[in-house]
Amino acid sequence: MAEPSNYDVIIVGAGSMGMSAGYELARRGVKTLLIDAFDPPHTEGSHHGDTRLIRHAYSGDPAYIDLALRADVLWQEAEQLSGTELLVRSGVLNLADSAVYSFAGRLAEAEKRKVRVEHLDAGEIRRRWPALNIPESFAAMYEPDAGYLYSERCIATYRQLALAHGAELLTNTPVENITAREGSVTVHTAKGDYHGAAAILSAGAWFSALAPFVQLPIKAVRKVVGWFDSDPAFAAGNFPGFTLGTEEGGYYGFPGIGGAGLKIGRHDTGREWSPGEPLAPFGSEAADEGDLRRVLEAYMPGAAGRLLKGSVCKYEHTPDEDFIIDRHPLHSNVLLAGGFSGHGFKFSSVVGEILADLTISGATSHNIRPFSLSRFTPPGHPQAGLILEGMK
Repeated sequence: MAEPSNYDVIIVGAGSMGMSAGYELARRGVKTLLIDAFDPPHTEGSHHGDTRLIRHAYSGDPAYIDLALRADVLWQEAEQLSGTELLVRSGVLNLADSAVYSFAGRLAEAEKRKVRVEHLDAGEIRRRWPALNIPESFAAMYEPDAGYLYSERCIATYRQLALAHGAELLTNTPVENITAREGSVTVHTAKGDYHGAAAILSAGAWFSALAPFVQLPIKAVRKVVGWFDSDPAFAAGNFPGFTLGTEEGGYYGFPGIGGAGLKIGRHDTGREWSPGEPLAPFGSEAADEGDLRRVLEAYMPGAAGRLLKGSVCKYEHTPDEDFIIDRHPLHSNVLLAGGFSGHGFKFSSVVGEILADLTISGATSHNIRPFSLSRFTPPGHPQAGLILEGMK
């Protein structure tokens, strides 16, 4: 059994958020230990599957736009430091049936923050991308400066940078328990107990495994994505990343990269999953392929070829699909970062910066008020943020 060690900060969960925070802390001279139940990048969390969209003209609280713009800058810095391509500016085409969704609010906020966007009607969409089968009721918001990130490559890059700055990484080490008091946190594992002055918990879909130390209103769900044989019109360089809001549901996807075929997933729906349960492989449910194929046949028929590959991952939803970035309600030296609800990866570079700021100086210049844990708890509740199970 390993000998206990003392650290300034222990990070539990070294996925996208944890690994980014580990790098940010280590480069600022903080003695940091990252602990992960697997060996990141891996296929047991929410970051695998090659790519994730990065968009700037966001819906919801305007803080998202500011954070997305800062995240973009930090991804560029990581590229420069590592010499590794992480971000491709393919553009992102946000498509929606006007009966389902309006882009008006996002367009207005984008204009205020000088984010380049174009509002397109159905005719203009078809003129630019004639392979799309778009009804007259559709409109689009096109973001020419948006694109996609190579997600696993991003994790590997932050791992490399964190270790180069002196961070330590303990892999294949599930956390069994956490205890904390003022100025001290102990993380208990089968390999030993690890002691730090502070901790960051970024366990993703595995947050419920940290109960009873913390219980968050996070529900993990099984999600599938598929890669489909597609016409050259949908290949990288010819077609952008996309989101698609229809009466059938909400979808997202990527152009065919290197002959891999167009990739598509569904943002809504998903079967609930809990740590310790088997994760059913792609194809175990008829809807895995069928749900994706139906929307391709309707709107992107040239991308509805044979299924080339399917994959399964996990979302970690909060009730309102906004993030949780806050302190533990009973232990101010423990930070919580979770509930990224299927749209958090693009922000992981700036979330790492935020977590490092909060750990070192107790504050950050970024607006994280919308991500407070207290929004889920009735005012005056004696255990604000802890008794949340009934809200799932």
